[in-house]
Amino acid sequence: MSRSLVVKVTAGEADAERCNQAFTVASSAVAAGARVSLWLTGEASWFALPGRAESFSLPHAAPLPDLLGMLLSGGTVTLCTQCAARRDIGPDDVLPGVRLAGAARFVEEALAEDAQALVY
Repeated sequence: MSRSLVVKVTAGEADAERCNQAFTVASSAVAAGARVSLWLTGEASWFALPGRAESFSLPHAAPLPDLLGMLLSGGTVTLCTQCAARRDIGPDDVLPGVRLAGAARFVEEALAEDAQALVY
């Protein structure tokens, strides 16, 4: 696959189906060989913290820790800097492999010539 996929997930546990869709689409793209960048924003920011994905549950859905693990190993996972600051999450608090970056970096990725961006 030559295109990259940039997925921004804004939904958290309160909107479990939309949240899970973002993780499922992004991890499916990794499995298909695409370059994938998953952005954790809004309430999804909490999934950058250790143990938070494990507390997520949605019937008939792949476990969120498995999906997040696939994305961390085969793609890029970014936590929005403003979203992190609003939740008092610092760079030392996040899972290994999660980077912090802001809107300028998201726009750069989303506007890349070979990119497709999706927002959930």
